[in-house]
Order: sequence, then structure tokens, then C-alpha cells
Amino acid sequence: MVRLIPRETKFFDMFAEVANNLVSGAQVLSDFLHHYDYQKLPHMVEKIKEIEHHGDEMTHRILVKLNQTFITPFDREDIHMLTSSLDDVLDFIYGASDRLLTYKITTPSPSAKVLAAIILKQSEELGKAVSMLGRNGRLMEHCVEVNRLENEADQVAREAIGRLFDGGHDPITLIKLKELLEILETATDKAEDVANVLETVVLKNA
Repeated sequence: MVRLIPRETKFFDMFAEVANNLVSGAQVLSDFLHHYDYQKLPHMVEKIKEIEHHGDEMTHRILVKLNQTFITPFDREDIHMLTSSLDDVLDFIYGASDRLLTYKITTPSPSAKVLAAIILKQSEELGKAVSMLGRNGRLMEHCVEVNRLENEADQVAREAIGRLFDGGHDPITLIKLKELLEILETATDKAEDVANVLETVVLKNA
């Protein structure tokens, strides 16, 4: 059967750009937490803010194209959900960096570094998965890994928050460090949401 009106495949390239931008944001945060320098914190936050702003622009372009496209490569609601969920991960990455600055956190919990590394790994897996949209590939394997990493992050965050309450921190510092850990852990939840959307797309189009 000849398709008289071809589906718009530009979406796949646009999603890949969004995913690559997400990896960039996650890389900046992870690198900074691994080599923490409070004096350079404002510069790092500004860098992630620029990446997040670029992500917002790309998200807007996808949604505009969605409204202009007659036949999409997969369900419109899934395109919208995938776009929004990818954007959410980057929002929380920026949120974590902003908390470091706003709360003047000079020494983050060591587990913040671990969680940032997990977010980076998830982002890289999502980038690989998104690159396989529209092609035969082992997309689902990357989604499973994102889910596994989210479970790992849950455990890290729970144990880290428990240690905070045993660590003799003053109440204000404890609240700051706890909120940072929770925002980082939420970013891993949002990455899992992206993986779930991707799995839905694969199953619907199998």
C-alpha cells in the first residue's frame, strides 16, 4: 500500500536534539558535583540555565510542529508526553543546581554526587533510546536500564537522608541538604517517566 501523505519524520531528529541537550545539562551538574568548587557555583548554575532555556526553545518548536503536522509518526498525545517528560528531567537538573546557589550549600552530601551520576547515566540511556525511535533497535533495553537506575537512586536517597538525621547537622543545614537530595531523586523519577513513555510508544507501534 502506497502512503499518499507521508508521515513527518522530522520529529525523530528533534527528539534526538532534546535528548542530547538533556545529556549536556546532566553532564555539567555531575561534573561540578564531582569537583565541587563553591566559588564557581554561579557560573555552573548559569551554564545549566542556558541549557535549560535551550531545551525550552526546542520543546516549543516540537509542540508548534505538532500543531502544524497532519500525519505524525506516532500518537499526538505520546509526542506531547515525550516532549514534556524530557523537559521535566532538565527542569529538575536546573532546580538542583539552583538550590545549591540559593541555599548557599558549600558542602553537598556525598550522595548528591552519586545521584547526579545516576541522572547522567539515565540521560545517556534515554539519548540512546530516543535515537532508536522510528528504527528497529533495542530501545526497550535502554528503558529497562533507566528504570533500574531509578530504583538505585531511590535506595541512595533513602539511605542518604537517613544519615543526615544521624549526622549532627543543625536543622537549617539538614533541611537544605535533604531538599537537594529529594530534587535530585525526583529528577531520576522524571527520567523513568520518559522511559515509560518510550515503552508505550514501542508497544503501540509494534
